Amino acid sequence: MLFTRNTSTTASKNFLMFLIKIAIFFAAIFIVVLLLNKVDLPSPIKKIEKNIPNENLKIVK
Repeated sequence: MLFTRNTSTTASKNFLMFLIKIAIFFAAIFIVVLLLNKVDLPSPIKKIEKNIPNENLKIVK
């Protein structure tokens, strides 16, 4: 009995591999977003407020 190796892939197998790659891609993006949300970036303690007098404002038409 002679065994032959089938080296061609079927369309359903290609489609399944495509779906798996897309799922891995979206899972990686999801993990990156979760990790970026965990990072605690420093925020300014004091609110920055600057009063601009009306005479310095120019009206552009």
